[in-house]
Amino acid sequence: MALVLYRKYRPKSFEELVGQEHVVGTLRNALRLGRIGHAYLFVGPRGTGKTTVARLLAKSVNCERGAADGDACNACIQCQAFLASNHPDLVEVDAASNRGVDEIRQLREGARVTPLQAQRKVYVIDEAHMLTQPAVNALLKILEEPPQHVIFVLATTDVEKLPVTILSRCQRFDFRLLTIPEITGRLQSLAAAEHAAIDADAIDLLAQAADGSVRDGESLLEQVLAFLGERATRDEVTRLLGIPDPLVVREIADALFSGDAARALEGVASVMERGGDATVLATRLASYLRDVLLLNADPNLGEIIERRSGAAHIQGALAHAQEADQRFLLKAVPKFIDAVELTKRSPIPQLPIELAIVEMTASQSEISQAAQA
Repeated sequence: MALVLYRKYRPKSFEELVGQEHVVGTLRNALRLGRIGHAYLFVGPRGTGKTTVARLLAKSVNCERGAADGDACNACIQCQAFLASNHPDLVEVDAASNRGVDEIRQLREGARVTPLQAQRKVYVIDEAHMLTQPAVNALLKILEEPPQHVIFVLATTDVEKLPVTILSRCQRFDFRLLTIPEITGRLQSLAAAEHAAIDADAIDLLAQAADGSVRDGESLLEQVLAFLGERATRDEVTRLLGIPDPLVVREIADALFSGDAARALEGVASVMERGGDATVLATRLASYLRDVLLLNADPNLGEIIERRSGAAHIQGALAHAQEADQRFLLKAVPKFIDAVELTKRSPIPQLPIELAIVEMTASQSEISQAAQA
């Protein structure tokens, strides 16, 4: 069975990792100086590289040749075993399904045993916030005083659920969402490696749909390659994945600002006819209106928003921010946020969006009439 893209092209070195320079730089310095801690906490959204960095750390710590720049050689016996994902001294635990005290007690007993093949045994506990309180209590002592040969890496998407007793025993690293250019570059390199001709506009669309998660972007690209083959256009991608075209989202927003309910409703209908998801459309509209509101309040935020959403997005949002009435935006953003949740429960998924459009275009007309009076 062929490996999926995010496993097939998983970074083999810190150099290949996309983004997270602050994390990578600190860990590589620690490796160069021989100042490796015994417990790390990787915090951040899904698909931002937490498990990948944990594996790279485990490989670099155990590389037989050692690396002056903090990266493993990828050639020695230890590195080859890590690359093949069958090294006996890398133990990965999914805390979502192994969250009880009995599993953690077994882990604790196993940690006391010396490594089978390498110098250090590395435990990676994914979704650590899912551990039960008894399991956390069982983990605390060995986190505080682990054997010299053990390193723990805890990864979580919800750090607020972890007790302070865990946090205080770990070196914490916060992983950020990736920018549009970072994800776009990664997807372009994967498409090239797969000898696929994916339109640049289609790659941009996938990068935006990934919402800062490089793994989500890679999964979307995998789906495109599986169904559309080695060639794909922006239009084909929107039809396949049900992703609202950002151009259509901006056109709907433009109609809102113009008080043109008919044009906005036609935009919604076009998205739904293409197999679009109403909840995703409502989310995109709420996000776009939020960016317009932020730019209306402070145009200097444009650079930050552009890194998150792309150049085409920021151009449209800036234009709308210059003409939009802040009173309208303060009503519209919460209205479409409510529509996101309502689409999930509505028997007619797009109905909450349509109601929000009719209400907000009427509000825009009232604001325009009051301004002219």
